[in-house]
Amino acid sequence: MNLKHQLSWRRLTWLKLLRCVIIALVVLALPAVAGAFWVRGPFVIFAPDSIPPADVSESRLKETVRFLSVDLRPRWYTNFGNLSRAARWIEERFRESDLEISTQEYCLHEGPYRNLIARRQGTDPSAGLVIVGAHYDAYGDMPGADDNASGVAVLLELTRTLPARPPRRTQLFVAFANEEPPAFGSDEMGSARLARKLAEDGTPIDIMIALDLVGYFSDELGSQHTPVHGLGLLYPSRGNFIAVVGDMGAGRWIHQVKRGMMRSRALPVISFRAPSALPGVLWSDHLWFRRLGLPGVLVSDTAFLRTPHYHRATDTMETLDFRRMALVVQALHGVLLEEDLRD
Repeated sequence: MNLKHQLSWRRLTWLKLLRCVIIALVVLALPAVAGAFWVRGPFVIFAPDSIPPADVSESRLKETVRFLSVDLRPRWYTNFGNLSRAARWIEERFRESDLEISTQEYCLHEGPYRNLIARRQGTDPSAGLVIVGAHYDAYGDMPGADDNASGVAVLLELTRTLPARPPRRTQLFVAFANEEPPAFGSDEMGSARLARKLAEDGTPIDIMIALDLVGYFSDELGSQHTPVHGLGLLYPSRGNFIAVVGDMGAGRWIHQVKRGMMRSRALPVISFRAPSALPGVLWSDHLWFRRLGLPGVLVSDTAFLRTPHYHRATDTMETLDFRRMALVVQALHGVLLEEDLRD
């Protein structure tokens, strides 16, 4: 073999080897890319129509958080006096919105607990319910400003600023009792009682949204963490977004809520989809809805993956970003109006 042929053969050999390496890398990368797409998705491909801004009050958000986290501290399952005062106060705020108010009361061996329900009747009684809920209890003797006075504040401000146009689907706004341990995960949760009642009655549900920890934001690099090593490559490192979280079977509802919230153009909305066993995925009032095969997602600032104050005495109102909380209310308006695009 002359030198020319020898060089040509070597070049061909290296090209074949390089091709094999590239094919191997692609084969290995495909599952990772597909997994990343699945976890970060579902994606909103086409930008939804924008909606007009609502007249959201930061001062009213602060009033609610201050009353719950300061005046009514603690709000654990054993603190009946403060829980009763919180329930009465929430009920009064609901009534200011001219909604139909009801109470779901249930008794445990510790005593009675109440879910407060504000109902906005839709024009089509046969259409599924849109449920937005937040729990008003707090863990231990913690102030619970972010967890979860923030969720209640956003819930109440949402009901106060509802779009004028009558909705097609009936909307329920619910303040839940007993989300925190030791009730969490059991049928002693207020949300478990409501989910069971709706399931037993055969009530169709279009979407259930749990608002839990929606007030802590940070623009600092490294302030946002992920539950699994390596996911940091897929998500921002700054905790300046609101997250829509669901289990592996909740893709349709994650997309629905994410798209709706994006209509406000208020703040970044990012989704996370993972197995229900992963810590945080079902750690709120949507848990029992999903257990019963009903729609349910979580809207959150991602709790312990962002805030250093989760379940601590430092979870105070001074740590919250009320401007961005107001933007969360704006974003939820998009969800309530999203049905206009689907029907």
